[in-house]
Amino acid sequence: MAGPQCCSNPPILNPSSGEGHVEKVGGLDSYVSGSPNTKLAVILISEVFGYEAPILRKIADKVAAAGFFVVVPDFLHGDPFVYDNPNRPLPVWLKDHEPYKAFEEAKQVIEALKSKDVSAIGAAGFCWGAKVVVELSKIDLLQASVLLHPSFVSLDDIRGVQVPIAILGAEIDQYSPLELLKQFEEIIAAKSVTKSGQVLKIKT
Repeated sequence: MAGPQCCSNPPILNPSSGEGHVEKVGGLDSYVSGSPNTKLAVILISEVFGYEAPILRKIADKVAAAGFFVVVPDFLHGDPFVYDNPNRPLPVWLKDHEPYKAFEEAKQVIEALKSKDVSAIGAAGFCWGAKVVVELSKIDLLQASVLLHPSFVSLDDIRGVQVPIAILGAEIDQYSPLELLKQFEEIIAAKSVTKSGQVLKIKT
């Protein structure tokens, strides 16, 4: 969330957007794209505006075209953040959508994918969704992860990461400023000395 301008320019949600379709995955309504027969899957976790954002579904379709089965679960349960609702500002909305709840639900999505004989699963989280992905990256459920302009991610979170990770930061971001991203980089660089294959990419 690159400052208040991020929330003040919300996408126009469209439940019919994208080349894929919506189905249940792990008990959650999910936008899916790509061949269900591939052994490689990617879970995309939205920011506060949810899984009906056309640009998010476009990204899902692009990843699917590269050979992945892509799942975009509705972790917000049909309740995306509405910027111009004065009765429910972001801090109030966040109380109803703790990333830790989505983290637990994401485990069910991962199990559903594994039941389809998927052999490798990666996850990418945008803003709010990055916190969910970093929690998943601390346990043995993913093969790789990506955080895009992450929010609410701490140094301790990064210290706990156990999989290769890329962090794509925004140039101006009050939640993950450049100083914090550099600290993330130092932590992962130190981990790479003791754990083969650990990778961090920082891009702003």
